[in-house]
Amino acid sequence: MNVTVLKFGGSSFLNPDDYGRIGRCIADRLAAGGNKVVAVVSAMSGTTGNLKAVMLDVNKQASPSNLDAALATGEMFSACLLEAAISRLGIPVTSLNGYCLGISTNSDFGLASVEGVDPRPLSAALQEHDVVIAAGGQAIDQSGRLTMLGRNSSDLTAVVIASILGERTCEIYSDVPGVYTADPYLIPGAQLIPEIAYGTIAQMSRHGAKVLHHRAVDYAERHAVAIVCKSLTSDGTVTGTLVTAHGSAGSVTVARDAAVISCASLAARDNLRALLDQHDISAICIEDNDRAGLCIISDIDIALRLVALTSTPPVSIGSSTAVTELDDAMLRVHLDSDYERAIALARQIHERMYPGAVGEPFGSKPVKQRSAYSSLLIRGNNAPGNPE
Repeated sequence: MNVTVLKFGGSSFLNPDDYGRIGRCIADRLAAGGNKVVAVVSAMSGTTGNLKAVMLDVNKQASPSNLDAALATGEMFSACLLEAAISRLGIPVTSLNGYCLGISTNSDFGLASVEGVDPRPLSAALQEHDVVIAAGGQAIDQSGRLTMLGRNSSDLTAVVIASILGERTCEIYSDVPGVYTADPYLIPGAQLIPEIAYGTIAQMSRHGAKVLHHRAVDYAERHAVAIVCKSLTSDGTVTGTLVTAHGSAGSVTVARDAAVISCASLAARDNLRALLDQHDISAICIEDNDRAGLCIISDIDIALRLVALTSTPPVSIGSSTAVTELDDAMLRVHLDSDYERAIALARQIHERMYPGAVGEPFGSKPVKQRSAYSSLLIRGNNAPGNPE
């Protein structure tokens, strides 16, 4: 059975009418190609944040497993809405959530790791239906409890499903057609990258690029699944970037509200970094005023939860905007508490990498620029090619 695996992120669902639009797109794919379709969906834009706020308003100390069960309902509802839209078109369709997708994980709630897959639920659903909608970012642990694979991890669900079904490609749809050398909404002249290697985009993702989840890229590389980045426009489908084993490009990423943790000693920092590494959370070693510290750009909520459980508390925890410049030979992180100044720096770095690449940012007004900034350089073996 040939199956096309598609993933639609939250930016595809800004309002309920968008489910009909995506439903018609899937119907067109069925009519054109003949393959059955598995469509992985994220929650409607803004839903996850609202669900979390309500949960924490009820109980600020809600358990991680309780939070996972609540947050997963966003993707479940999204899957139900898309199923309803496709069913209205007369197409045989069903939806599956984490309880019945056949993906099992460990019990690291909030950032669970895939430990096993069972192809039977998906295969059975595809035997009976032309389209299967899968709620993204969720699975179950060995006790049958719902687990989340991380924030914005529907990409990972799509790649896992492609691998389960023996498919060699997975299509990821977002509000931009592919991977750029910088965020095109922030940096004029950001260049679309036609092909990029798994390791390069995984590094970019770990340092703030939002197009693909780094754990999805890692899984795709291990299981030889090519990722095709696309977007839907009024003129049709636009293909932007192919993620395979080949391709490289210099890039600049901007991560607002990165966590900056100051530790009492090098030993304390190294112990904390080892703990975070056990949970697949990237932590960048920094030095600030001769004090050892860490900068955490992704999975910050989970990281701070782990930090709170350590026997040696950090000296301080702050927030900053992290600007990362990455190329084949160097990875450098600059931190600035002023977001506008950080954007100005990111633009300067990108102009240095790509002289003469100019243009207007997508859908945003230029940010007021200032010339002064401070930076913290990475210490240790964080250069590309060395696992963090």
